Amino acid sequence: MADLGDPKRTIEIIQKYGFAFQKRFGQNFLIDPHVLDKIIRAADLTREDLVLEIGPGIGTMTQRLAEAAGKVVAVEIDPKLIPVLKETLAGYENVRVINQDILKMDIQALVREENGGRPIKVVANLPYYITTPILMGLFERHVPVDTITVMVQKEVADRMQAGPGAKDYGALSLAVQYHAAPYLVANVPPNCFIPRPRVGSAVIRLTRHPEPPVQVADEKLLSALIRASFNQRRKTLLNSLNNSPEIPFTKEQIAAAIDGLGLSPSVRGEALTLEQFAALCASLLKS
Repeated sequence: MADLGDPKRTIEIIQKYGFAFQKRFGQNFLIDPHVLDKIIRAADLTREDLVLEIGPGIGTMTQRLAEAAGKVVAVEIDPKLIPVLKETLAGYENVRVINQDILKMDIQALVREENGGRPIKVVANLPYYITTPILMGLFERHVPVDTITVMVQKEVADRMQAGPGAKDYGALSLAVQYHAAPYLVANVPPNCFIPRPRVGSAVIRLTRHPEPPVQVADEKLLSALIRASFNQRRKTLLNSLNNSPEIPFTKEQIAAAIDGLGLSPSVRGEALTLEQFAALCASLLKS
């Protein structure tokens, strides 16, 4: 099978099947072999690995994944791409293609069925409009994942790595860093895709923590505190938490918990570290 990383081959396949790109699926096909190689290297695959690929498109990266891993399960939402994938992946016996919406799938059941419940690796050129729901779904449902190596919008990659006080620091930074260690693999310009996206992209690898860096008695409350703290960035932490329907504590209890951490009543959520959010969570649970 010819290398689909070659733009000419990609265009041939698209024309052969009369494929029309669907904006609603966020379809941008990667056509740069060097970037594909960087993704495969960063994913650090062995023949022992099961890879979950989300949004394989025409199978460009799937081919390389199949050559490096033991098995690849590729989940594609667009039914019009299934016949294309049957052709482009015909020579790979270790690939299974599933035509479903990843957000509606029971991925834990898939991992049990395909890998005996052992941790998998996720590799994907993610549709940018659903990047966060996909990643949070994997983390919060405790899907057994070793690493997640994904192409995302550059701005989102920056947010995942940001620390307290940085302009990109927010709920996504804390949520990702609670579950995994982020590492920026490469920045990717728009001309590496068909069609060209309007924004820059980046490949980021998230290595799952064996244990979260902070211990909390109630993960859901911690997540709610983080979300509420950044919903209205200009407001103080006290007012943000007090205004949130997700936070079941009085303004007095919240104020006392903030004071107990030695923080100013006017502090904003963007100033707090993950450790401070965990301490705030513990203090509120005692109130």
